[in-house]
Amino acid sequence: MSTVPPTIHEIMLRAQAAHTAIPGFNIPYLPMMEPVARALRDTRCFGLVMVARLEWEKFAAGGVKPIYETYQQVKDERFSRLHLDHVPVIDEDNLLVDYEAILAEAATLGYDSIMIDGSRLSLDDNIAATRRIVDMAHGRGVAVEAELGAVMGHESGPMPPYEELFASGKGFTDPDEARRFVAETGVDWLSVAIGSVHGAISATARREKKLEARLSIERLDALRETTGVPLVLHGGTGVKKECVLESVRHGIAKINIATAIRQPYEALMDADPEGALQAVYEATVAVVRDDLELMNSVDILNPGA
Repeated sequence: MSTVPPTIHEIMLRAQAAHTAIPGFNIPYLPMMEPVARALRDTRCFGLVMVARLEWEKFAAGGVKPIYETYQQVKDERFSRLHLDHVPVIDEDNLLVDYEAILAEAATLGYDSIMIDGSRLSLDDNIAATRRIVDMAHGRGVAVEAELGAVMGHESGPMPPYEELFASGKGFTDPDEARRFVAETGVDWLSVAIGSVHGAISATARREKKLEARLSIERLDALRETTGVPLVLHGGTGVKKECVLESVRHGIAKINIATAIRQPYEALMDADPEGALQAVYEATVAVVRDDLELMNSVDILNPGA
């Protein structure tokens, strides 16, 4: 029997085939990483430890190398891998980003997977940018996630009313475009827009309760059929539980969680740093056990762990 551990892409394909999911927990403050890793181990849930570019630009995650070094201190690869989330070509402030350099640094350091976000580009430009990153990353054995459609919430300024957005399908991923995108980029996983929203990142709004979202399962079914790759749900916090669980049955193989663990940490981090870490641990356990019902998922995704 082989002792070579499965790659994160192999594990993601197992999740897709088993109609289960991998939670990805965003880390905007580096001390949060240890309680998240511990909670995954204690619940026997396989998950991703993730940091996006905005979490070192808008919060305190440090940068690509500090994130990698912190993960090396807390990792247990039976239960987790390290993912570089959202590295945009054009960021939430509409500024150009040196995305190729950031993603290449992460792939060279040894991140297990990386995400290019070209969702603010035209379809042709998004395909071209993603293809360059896929070629670079696959040459280093690193899986790539990309985004097509517009998962809103990170932009500055007020967001249109949610019900208006959902009813219009504004920003939802188009199945025909998704078919072409996956075929021409060779991307491993695709983040799709089907009704979820990102948590607010502005200093004034980031501590507010997140709105309750729902998902278009009909759109998800079409995307699953046209792409064939594992699909990713961003903005998992705040989506109705029954919608999340149904989305997993219909093709979502990875669910991103940020607000649910960030807000408990921020509420205590200045007054009670140790209590803040415990709050992250408890919130992570609650998400795995109660919201996503993924305790013991490692038995399916990484058997023998």
